[in-house]
Amino acid sequence: MKNKLYIFIVGTMLFLLGCQTPDDLIPSTATNGITSISAFFTDEDGNILDENNGKFTATVTDGSNDIVIPVSYYYPENSDDLVTEQMLVNMRVEAVLGDNVMISPSLLYLDLSSGKKYTFTVVDQMKQVHEYTIRAEITKSAACAIEEFNLPGFSISGVINESNKTISLVSADDLTSELAEFKLSPHATISPDPSATPLNYNEEQIFTVTAHNGTTQATYTVKKSMPDKISSGIRPGSAKILFAKKLIAELGAPVSNHGGIAATQDYVVISTRDNHSIVLHPKTGALLNPLDVSATGGGLNNMYNTADDGGNVLICNLAQNAGTFKIWKVKSLTSTPELFINWTENTTLNVGRKFSVQGNIDENAIIAAPILSGTANSFARWKITDGVLQSHTPDIVSVSGLSWTTNVDVVYTSATNVNSDYFIARHGNVGGNEGVTYSFLNWINGATNTERKHLTTANDAWGNFIANALDYTVFNNIPYALINYVNATTWGQCDQVYLVNAGSVNEFEAPSPYGNNDNISGALIWQDGLSGGYSKYNHTAAGVSAHNGNGTGDVAFVQSADGFFLYVYFMFTNGYIVGVQFDCIDM
Repeated sequence: MKNKLYIFIVGTMLFLLGCQTPDDLIPSTATNGITSISAFFTDEDGNILDENNGKFTATVTDGSNDIVIPVSYYYPENSDDLVTEQMLVNMRVEAVLGDNVMISPSLLYLDLSSGKKYTFTVVDQMKQVHEYTIRAEITKSAACAIEEFNLPGFSISGVINESNKTISLVSADDLTSELAEFKLSPHATISPDPSATPLNYNEEQIFTVTAHNGTTQATYTVKKSMPDKISSGIRPGSAKILFAKKLIAELGAPVSNHGGIAATQDYVVISTRDNHSIVLHPKTGALLNPLDVSATGGGLNNMYNTADDGGNVLICNLAQNAGTFKIWKVKSLTSTPELFINWTENTTLNVGRKFSVQGNIDENAIIAAPILSGTANSFARWKITDGVLQSHTPDIVSVSGLSWTTNVDVVYTSATNVNSDYFIARHGNVGGNEGVTYSFLNWINGATNTERKHLTTANDAWGNFIANALDYTVFNNIPYALINYVNATTWGQCDQVYLVNAGSVNEFEAPSPYGNNDNISGALIWQDGLSGGYSKYNHTAAGVSAHNGNGTGDVAFVQSADGFFLYVYFMFTNGYIVGVQFDCIDM
């Protein structure tokens, strides 16, 4: 009986206490209740017009209750289209508030034209009430930066250090009297104008950049220099898109029949399966005079091209169902292709959709061409020593435990040692050991021709995602591999390129027993091509209807002669060709 009475009393107390209204939890101090307010241009239906270029933000500071949203004088800001008062009549307004902060009345759409001012109230975390006013003002930009600075006559891109306002021209050349090209903050001006007056860049040059508002200024010092390098590898954050050109709409490439790029320090060549190949400037992507390859016979004799480290362009034919396999070499854009390799004994093997060269064929090099007959696992290999091809008949190398179909590339890590390691990018058959079948980059022990490690991505289980292009280089003491990843369907997804650290087996994480996991993160240095789940550089973005049914494309590395810059080129058939610059400058 006592136990029942005790339980009744305790239960009653808990019920009474539980029904009490707790005191409000108020912090001892309040954070800044409101951080910023942004206004957006809207269309006729009230939808935000442009969340990036049409967003204008005012930061709220303690002690100031008058909030002025600066609206760009031009829209878009880099255009010459003036913003009108009518554009401010129906602006979408949003506030960034702290936790447990209330604002009234709600900000949604406001007429901010002609200096109209609104009052609103903010209640912060300590229940303190603050009253603010908000208005907009069309304002000339205060931005005054040099965003790009180049000497086109020497293909020099200045390296900008914004923190100390210096621009380094990495060159050992005589830059006595040169015109420059530059890009400034929108509507800013520069004095003196280096595009109008040739200047001596062997000496320091000082430029004053004045913002559109006429008052804000910045001073930059441009100087020729050979700066220090970071201890190893690529400087983080140095990636810079040099150009992105639509292959068909801008460059006139034939639909689907362009699958290879040969990149050198002086130009980039795109094979076209025609008598002429497209040639681009390596820094700007501008069209140059085409390369006449009619000496090869064109068509399937101009199936694919690549380049060596000495600036030679190499062109191969497609021995589609066996037959003579040929590789021509071209030393300059004005020279005639010369037959370099003539493998006449090939009677059974399909070869020629891809091949690679490591080294310089005028010195030492190793050439590898994947064999594509049925479910293949072998490639042809040629060796060049002291500028001499050792034999027109290649060695046939078989790789244990791997297979591929028509989408594959093989690249050696050495120009002299045929037992050195090599990498394979491939699209394998479905079935068997999935961890092997779907791996898109394989690191092979060149002495045993067996796999050391491999990389996978999350989409490896999908048969329509294809890796088929690969390059390898050592930059600032770190080896890197470059791989493409192509979607061969009409979906338009997954066209990507990966730059990975290829210097340590440990960077390649232990593989899963299944191929559809993602273990690339341990080696990944940089990637591009995918934007919001949709490729920036695929066929749809390029404005053509032909999807990449061949599942082809290409990648290429080029290093500057001084070793400060690494250039990456990648291409998706029927899409874009893109140039990216990296550096190893200590800054």
